[in-house]
Amino acid sequence: MAQQEQQFQEQGGIATMDPSPIRRWIISKLMTMQASEKRMLKKRDKAERTRQKLGGAHVVEYFHQVDDGYSHLSAQVLSSLLKRYDIEIRPHLVGAPTGHNVAEPELLNNLGLTDAKVIAPHYGIDFPDVESLPSADHSQLANAILAAQSDEGFFDCVQEVSTALWQGDGNALNDLAAKYGSATEQDTAQSVERGIARRAELKHYSSAMFYYAGEWYWGVDRLYHLERRLQELGVDRDMGSQCVMERPETQVSEVKDDGRLTFEIYASLRSPYTAIVFDRALKLAKDTGVNCVVRPVLPMVMRGVPATKEKGFYILFDTAREARAEGVAYGNVRDPIGQPVRNGYALYEWACKFDKGTEFLSNFLRAVFAEGINTNKPSGLKYVVEETGLGWQEGKQQLNNSLWQQELEDNRLTMYDSGLWGVPSFRLLDESGKELLSAWGQDRLWLFAKEIKRIVEARD
Repeated sequence: MAQQEQQFQEQGGIATMDPSPIRRWIISKLMTMQASEKRMLKKRDKAERTRQKLGGAHVVEYFHQVDDGYSHLSAQVLSSLLKRYDIEIRPHLVGAPTGHNVAEPELLNNLGLTDAKVIAPHYGIDFPDVESLPSADHSQLANAILAAQSDEGFFDCVQEVSTALWQGDGNALNDLAAKYGSATEQDTAQSVERGIARRAELKHYSSAMFYYAGEWYWGVDRLYHLERRLQELGVDRDMGSQCVMERPETQVSEVKDDGRLTFEIYASLRSPYTAIVFDRALKLAKDTGVNCVVRPVLPMVMRGVPATKEKGFYILFDTAREARAEGVAYGNVRDPIGQPVRNGYALYEWACKFDKGTEFLSNFLRAVFAEGINTNKPSGLKYVVEETGLGWQEGKQQLNNSLWQQELEDNRLTMYDSGLWGVPSFRLLDESGKELLSAWGQDRLWLFAKEIKRIVEARD
């Protein structure tokens, strides 16, 4: 481990590579608390009682970054949300996330372009066929136009402005500035600064975010959670209809792949998002007949990537609601960061010799994220090993095994070559090893299912 410890240094933040036993216990309690449905419902009830007492409207706040691909998608659904639900939306202009809240700024910007372009048609949204982000000059002009608007004016023009910006159409932006007006450079900067300050006040860091009564929703992918919440509150003007932005279904073809496709799963033993999608990803591979290759990597914190409190709490809360939506067990957490993860990968390397490596990873993730098993103790590791059908007497001799380190580093580098850095990430390859599709996030499983279905059915 010495070589990787030199490569990946502690960077601070809410998490640490090797917490003390008491800190590990506290973090585990916080992780479990953030996943509590009971706690979420109590907070929702309190927020609604407060709103009713004050006689306020249902107010959703939206944070728009003009050169963010996900914001361009969100801009196209704002009017539909206002028409469908009895709500007010208060827009804010913001800049890109900064500091420890973003691990790989350049990769994130590029992903926001490529990923948004891929998912847009599945949500019935437009995204131009462009290969680069908007220019700084065009982005400044777009911000200036939007900064000059009232809330109502923002909704009247944001889609037009965003479309012109992402199409790289400077003439159209100039025409829109003449039509709607534009703010001075100073006023525009102050508008963005106010948006950033409001986002920080509400304890978030990202763009294309919707905030309603204590909860955050990231872009079009999470709007179905917000919509269902609004429906429960009785402010849906078209009750019974499908959500404006329903999550696409994971559809599997009746025709199976003949072994020419390979589905790669990049996973971490400390990733909440990995924990709720790992078994579903394995099932997708089995149901579609593709070759499945699991490529574990070190957790980001153990790769020297810091985690802020705001980012950590959002991920934990979001994972829990995604798990509930998918009917996946999650929420009784014992944080395995540090030595338990290293021991887990050592045991994984050993389990692979018995063709049980994938099963071991699945059991480990379930143990620490759903069953509250403490893998910092030998008894916890023993439980996972025996759940995998292996013997602890032999297994415990493997804990100093370092053979796994190079494999995980190779997997990390391959992931980065595809413009990905976090887990879970996925890649779909053809028979020659050419990449057909890559994406980050447990909420992209449906996308791979659709692509596999399209490919195998096109062969017939």
